[in-house]
Amino acid sequence: MRLNRRALLGTGVLAGVAACTPVPATPAPTPKKTTFDPTDWVSVRAQFMLDPAYAQFAAFVLAPAPAAVREAIGKHRDGLDADPEYTPPGNPDQGIREVAAHYLGGRPGDVALTDSTTMGLGLLYSGLRLRPGQDVLTTEHDFLATHEGLRLLTERTGAKVRRVRLYDDPAKASADRMVSAIKDGLGPRTRVVAITWVHSSTGVRVPVRAIADMLAEANKGRDEGDRALLCVDGVHGFGAMADGVADLGCDFLASGTHKWLFGPRGTGIVWGRAWDALAPIIPSFSQAAFEAWQSGGSPGASTAELVTPGGYKAFEHRWAMPQAFAFMTAIGKDRVQARTQELAARLKAGLKGIPHVTLATPQSPELSAGLVCCSISGMQPLEAVQRLHGQKIVTSVTPYSEPLLRFGTSIVTTPEQVDQAVKAVAGLR
Repeated sequence: MRLNRRALLGTGVLAGVAACTPVPATPAPTPKKTTFDPTDWVSVRAQFMLDPAYAQFAAFVLAPAPAAVREAIGKHRDGLDADPEYTPPGNPDQGIREVAAHYLGGRPGDVALTDSTTMGLGLLYSGLRLRPGQDVLTTEHDFLATHEGLRLLTERTGAKVRRVRLYDDPAKASADRMVSAIKDGLGPRTRVVAITWVHSSTGVRVPVRAIADMLAEANKGRDEGDRALLCVDGVHGFGAMADGVADLGCDFLASGTHKWLFGPRGTGIVWGRAWDALAPIIPSFSQAAFEAWQSGGSPGASTAELVTPGGYKAFEHRWAMPQAFAFMTAIGKDRVQARTQELAARLKAGLKGIPHVTLATPQSPELSAGLVCCSISGMQPLEAVQRLHGQKIVTSVTPYSEPLLRFGTSIVTTPEQVDQAVKAVAGLR
């Protein structure tokens, strides 16, 4: 079959290339379209359809989309409904990789496209090529997506997975102890170090760069195939923090783009710089994969494009990813981080002064991001979520064996809403 546009579209190449749930607020009516001023936080907030009656501290769960993203989704949806062979001009997936790479500070060829953080971690931990005797190191604090992905890896390969504890009291976590715990847990054949940038259980932000520097020293003298690879679940840092991949120093970063980046639901990325260490898990719909299949050959060494799962997607969402990156870039990554952390610091300061509240998140901005977790004396977190929602404050519960009440400060939160939340928590009895 000749690889012309119609043939590629028919097989999906151009299409492919091209609990913790909060109590929902009442949907708001569609707002009037307003001019977007990225320097004005009121204007930024106005790009969302969030009900203004509610203080939204759970936007990161299934993030709302700003106007530009909603409009792009609608445009592509209408295009597909009118013509099932519709694709945006050019190579859509390459365009997505380019804007994602620009945002991350990497190269387009280093970016695989996924549907979520969980899919990205699954591709990563299922695809890693482990030699006999190599092992995996992770922590006790990681989410199901990491722990279960590594358990499944163990079942398939027999590789041992060890966990270390980075802190006892998260509010008193220290960078030195976290780095030391990873260092002490390393073995001579540790091939994978699996960590999370910002813990969804406590709000602790892990010093990824310091861990990467420590691993660089540990890797000196190791063969390339025995080098410990630093793999990061980055979802609660990506979009909230300004760090790029060069700042983090990791080997792989997996993240959904439908949380703190406020991108289309069902979208995500994996950035990597060691793709030859992985084997693709799901057939790719890349041109290289189709050409190899039709010729009876192999597409060659692993690349981010070959690791990107093929198949038909909710393409109207995927093709709207560039607008999400553009929206956040227009605001400015440094400004987004500063706003997120300023509001988080204000919230933590207020909660700390309430006698029946115990903070789990460190006060230091170096060890936290936008998540603020706490417990209420004598009250289960879910009850607190429900009672706060009755006061028009939307929060969530951490989905762990020891649940906590969780807030997320972001670009859709205001200082006044933070003060409103503190006052409401003070009244919980």
